[in-house]
Amino acid sequence: MNLITKLFKNKLVVGTIIVFILGAGYYVYHKLGAKDATLEYRTAAVEKGTLTISVGSSGQVAGSGQVDVKSKASGDVVAVLAAEGQEVKAGTVLVRLDSLSAQKAVRDAVANLESAQLSLQKLHQAADGLSLLQAENTLTSAETAKTKDESDLKKTYEDGFNTVANAFLDLPGVLTGLHDILYTSSLNGNQNNVYYFADAVRQYDRNVDKYRDSADASYQSAKRSYDQSFLNYKASDRYADAGPLQNLIDQTYNTALATADAVKNLDNYLDFYQDRIAEWNQRSPALVATYQSSMQTYTGQMNSHVSALSNVKNGLQTSVVAISADERAIAEKTVALEKLKGGSDPLDLRGQELAVQQRQNALSDAREKLADYYIRAPFDGVVAKLSVKKGDSATSGAAVATMVTRQQIAEISLNEIDIAKVKTGQKATLTFDAVPDLSITGTVEQVDTIGTATQGVVNYSLKISFDTQDARIKPGMSVAASVITDVLTDVFLVPQSAMKMQGQQSYVEVLENGTPRMIQVQAGLSNDTMIEVAGDIEAGAQVIVQTITPGAAAVAGSSTEQQRSGGFLPIGGFGGR
Repeated sequence: MNLITKLFKNKLVVGTIIVFILGAGYYVYHKLGAKDATLEYRTAAVEKGTLTISVGSSGQVAGSGQVDVKSKASGDVVAVLAAEGQEVKAGTVLVRLDSLSAQKAVRDAVANLESAQLSLQKLHQAADGLSLLQAENTLTSAETAKTKDESDLKKTYEDGFNTVANAFLDLPGVLTGLHDILYTSSLNGNQNNVYYFADAVRQYDRNVDKYRDSADASYQSAKRSYDQSFLNYKASDRYADAGPLQNLIDQTYNTALATADAVKNLDNYLDFYQDRIAEWNQRSPALVATYQSSMQTYTGQMNSHVSALSNVKNGLQTSVVAISADERAIAEKTVALEKLKGGSDPLDLRGQELAVQQRQNALSDAREKLADYYIRAPFDGVVAKLSVKKGDSATSGAAVATMVTRQQIAEISLNEIDIAKVKTGQKATLTFDAVPDLSITGTVEQVDTIGTATQGVVNYSLKISFDTQDARIKPGMSVAASVITDVLTDVFLVPQSAMKMQGQQSYVEVLENGTPRMIQVQAGLSNDTMIEVAGDIEAGAQVIVQTITPGAAAVAGSSTEQQRSGGFLPIGGFGGR
């Protein structure tokens, strides 16, 4: 008694004893009470029926026959004959372009065809006196033209010799003047002028050597050309044959060009010298200004001779070409006259028949081009959009309107796993955000064989045609599609939440007289809610889909064994299904 009294006097010890007694009592109460707790089960009946398996995605509504109607011609829009939303038949004119040029082309093609047909008729008729006279006059005209052109050629050669003679009146003086400026020692008794100019300004600009070498080389080239052409000039006269005269004119022209080039290069040399002297405030000899004045005279003389000789060469070429054309014309007119006297040749008839055919083809082409200015509907459908208005300019290949057929489709995309289950001909269910009370069926019409990768994810597009057309559905609306990939009939079905796993074995729990009984099953295909099973199971059996423990949260579709094994059976099939 004294011990107990002492213990109660120690408040800490008393508190510890009370907490221990309460904890022990709480544990015993719940331990004993748990034995009397009753588990609750929610069940669902095993069904025997049809399992529909589908994959779904969302996309947009489009017209199955949506086409941009493009212009084949370019021109101003003069009329727009349709309105957006209007239903039209194939061939209806939607837009008309300004076709004035195309109409002219048709008009000309008609005239050309008529001309070819008249020519063919003439070939079938015997030549009359007037036709023979006209053919003879045509031949005579061609011969007269040749005589005149030959006379013009002869006169051109004479003028050419005179032009050469005039050139040789000035060429010796020009070359002598160039020689004196370059190679005399008039500026410095100790060296030729060509070196004097360079030495005088080399300290200011070493580029002077290039000007010196260019002036020296071009003079030497001009002098060689002059010596050769002057020998030919002395050996020739104005009555020489065309060949030697032509050669003389060509040589003299080349000499004039070479001399003009020598004058230009020496003038550049003198200008460079003077510019450098002026830059450095030096004085040049007064004779240099005289040289520069002479260069201006030489430049004018040589430009005049080069131009005159060039005109002669062109005139000779023109006359030669004209005479050649005259000879061909005479030959053609001669043959034509002979054929006219002898009657129509079968080959001529055939050739003219082909010419008529060509004109007919040209007329057909012109009419086709004219038709391009009338832009028509390619099929029966609705004008969804007009891209032009009256007064606009349309270009070839540009869209002027967009048409869609009444038949509409859904365009959606699926990932690489779902697309493997889809093929054309499968049925689908379609719903629309804009028309929530509408659900229609459709058919898969097209499945892409090549996917599109976006950030490592591959998607495939497919098109689903509508089995029913509804006026409320418009292109561009959002659509949700569920494609039925498989339908199993007369199979046992249980909710997905009823399936459990123990190791590698799947099973369900059947509630019999309030007690769960485990039945091993084989899992087959499944959709979002139901899964196909096979085994020792019958339709109507109540399988557990949820276990509820009193005082704790309900555990749906779970058991101790399932929780240990990791959850529901993955979707699979019997054997190779």
